[in-house]
Amino acid sequence: MDHPIAPAGITRRRALTVTGGMLAGATLAAHAFPAFAGEAQDADAIVVGHGLAGLVATAELAAAGRKVLLLDQEPEASLGGQAFWSFGGLFFVNSEEQRLMGVKDTHDLAWQDWLGSAGFDRGVDDPAGQDHWAYKWAEAYVDFASGEKRSWLAGLGVQWFPIVGWAERGGGLADGHGNSVPRFHVTWGTGPAVVEPFEKKVRAAVAAEKVSFRFRHRVDGIVTTGGVVTGVRGAVLEPSSAARGKPSSRTVIGEFELRAPVVVVTSGGIGANHDLVRQNWPARLGTPPRTMVTGVPAHVDGRMLAITERAGGRIVNPDRMWHYTEGLRNYDPIWPGHGIRILPGPSSMWFDATGKRFGTPDIPGYDTLHTLGSITASGYDYSWFVTTQKIIAKEFALSGSEQNPDLTNKNVWQLLSRIWQTPEPIEKFKKNGADFVVASSLSELVAGMNRLTGDNLIDLARLKGQIEARDREMDNPYTKDVQVMGIRNALAYIGDSLSRTAPAHKILDPSAGPLIAVRLNVLTRKTLGGLQTDLSGRVLGASGEPVPGLYAAGEVAGFGGGGVHGYRSLEGTFLGGCLFSGRQAGRAAAAATAM
Repeated sequence: MDHPIAPAGITRRRALTVTGGMLAGATLAAHAFPAFAGEAQDADAIVVGHGLAGLVATAELAAAGRKVLLLDQEPEASLGGQAFWSFGGLFFVNSEEQRLMGVKDTHDLAWQDWLGSAGFDRGVDDPAGQDHWAYKWAEAYVDFASGEKRSWLAGLGVQWFPIVGWAERGGGLADGHGNSVPRFHVTWGTGPAVVEPFEKKVRAAVAAEKVSFRFRHRVDGIVTTGGVVTGVRGAVLEPSSAARGKPSSRTVIGEFELRAPVVVVTSGGIGANHDLVRQNWPARLGTPPRTMVTGVPAHVDGRMLAITERAGGRIVNPDRMWHYTEGLRNYDPIWPGHGIRILPGPSSMWFDATGKRFGTPDIPGYDTLHTLGSITASGYDYSWFVTTQKIIAKEFALSGSEQNPDLTNKNVWQLLSRIWQTPEPIEKFKKNGADFVVASSLSELVAGMNRLTGDNLIDLARLKGQIEARDREMDNPYTKDVQVMGIRNALAYIGDSLSRTAPAHKILDPSAGPLIAVRLNVLTRKTLGGLQTDLSGRVLGASGEPVPGLYAAGEVAGFGGGGVHGYRSLEGTFLGGCLFSGRQAGRAAAAATAM
């Protein structure tokens, strides 16, 4: 069995912790499974969920010679799950791309940033604590991101855009939240290119009769016998021709029960279930928004969390979640309530619904959850960017593989065209999107903002005074305005100056126009808590002991341990969490079923 080789800065203890967790899974399995070894089995393992974590776990199981059933309630068109729709951002530490950009990154700096962002405070040192295994997973993941993660993926043919993005820049202190340096590596080919090598592995295993797909199989229960997981049961749904991401029928045409000594749950989070999002919404983020847009397809419904809990699994940190503050209503939606996130550069001015400018750290690209709390504290569900054509042309990017055809289709010429023109997807949203106001003067802009919301909350004189005050700070190379400091900091990084930050200018400079206001909606996205797992991906019960035969990976497990991110993400870590936890669970489950 291959295991990560500890790079410089990673202790032998940490490397052995990961390996030891997997070996412990095999040892437990040797005691748990023999009682059922003589009974008929449909496979060596059942994987529930055909998203990225499920594909990775299945590929690992098949590579070890195991026979696997891969189940999902969706049709084949949605293979790859939410990862397919992603921008393809991955978190690496001290990568070739960073060094090319002149970025000096280290394992210790990344771990400092992770701890400052995660804020683990729920029993890290207590084996029964909610953060006990989350902390261990965080250690293992930062080791992975600093070590073999990039070489492993590169060996599978994955490549990255050479300019490293600087996401989640944080709250202003070295040991606090945020990335000290750029670490957001955009995959060449975006999300589909991350999914592709694992889909190929699984399809090859299908051809070799090691893996069998079970599309349209909705799991309604995990079967246990004598306290040991022995399979799953559920409903067969009618065939569906729904395109990827489109809602599919829930009409039941049959039932099933399948047996295996191992079940791996990789079913994703709760982002499309707004009722569940509100139910788990933490008081620290204020009152849940009445209206939100949805950043994931409708099948991301959180069903398997409750189902796995009924089988004995423990859910921890359910109040930790990651929702974006810069959501747009998609003028051409794929799933219900489809929202698209703006990935902003640092220059747009950010105001609440009443036209009051946010303070630090509520600056574009700095601290997502703090800004989310500031928005809910305003008493409204939305906020505003006030910006210029010059800014959106250089700084606006849209989340999603379908919103970045140049990167997704690996079209170099189309990518280079960003140098001299606003990307076409941005212009389409500006023209067709319900959240954009474009005007040649500030008075016209304010009238359009008030007309769009129907609330008449924006006062022209007040907005003008705040913009003019910020514009005066542009006259010198130094300033007391934190956002202007951030703009100059960004321009000092070659990656930002080349592709993500507009030249410093005044918002009311006519040559930078027209003026643009963008209404920003709260966009649901990621579940940071979930099923608590040890480092082998075994699901733990209320007593802290593993539920025999039950594993979990990906978002349903909080990307590892029931909450590897703690309270906040450093970005580029969601896909990586699916990759790492899926690999860990797949390898451990393969070891546990070795005969």
